[in-house]
Amino acid sequence: MKIPLFPLNTVLFPEGELQLRLFEPRYIDMVSECLRTDAGFGICLIRDGKEAGQPADFFPMGTYVKVIDWDQMDDGLLGITVKGEQRFRVEHKELQADKLCLAEVTLLDEDDELLPVSYQGFSDLLKEIAYRYELPFIDEPERFDEASWVSDRLAELLPFDIAAKQSLLEMDNALNRFDYMQALLEKIDSGQHAHDS
Repeated sequence: MKIPLFPLNTVLFPEGELQLRLFEPRYIDMVSECLRTDAGFGICLIRDGKEAGQPADFFPMGTYVKVIDWDQMDDGLLGITVKGEQRFRVEHKELQADKLCLAEVTLLDEDDELLPVSYQGFSDLLKEIAYRYELPFIDEPERFDEASWVSDRLAELLPFDIAAKQSLLEMDNALNRFDYMQALLEKIDSGQHAHDS
């Protein structure tokens, strides 16, 4: 599968949503083409470089997204909302004349196992965050039993640094993600206690 790539300073997970403002011609053209053909594009985390200007170096694993909403903004920029569909791995990439990166990618399947009882605490944590901040997905109670979905939403919401989020995205198994998050949370927690004393 060949898709255009949009390297950003962010990590998006499957079914996560992201709002973007576009001003560079290469990305406006890319989105126009995606809307015209009902196709998507890939978002990859930048490893080195900037979002605008010269093409950045990026991690070879990202998320395939589709545009679910768009809007011409007051400042004349194009505003879009995208939704993550599936993780992918870049197999080969090439740069077009307009500096847009095209890549041959392999889409990766998510595991669809239910959350084991021993990991129920992660689902409870997500529910607590969802109710406290009135997040839209509280209306989908059945999803809180899906291991992959719960791990993706927590990976988005918890205050992990961007490198940790990329590591979580690259893991193929939701339970591995939970174990890694547990270690990260314990680190954050012990760091805070160190400051309290």
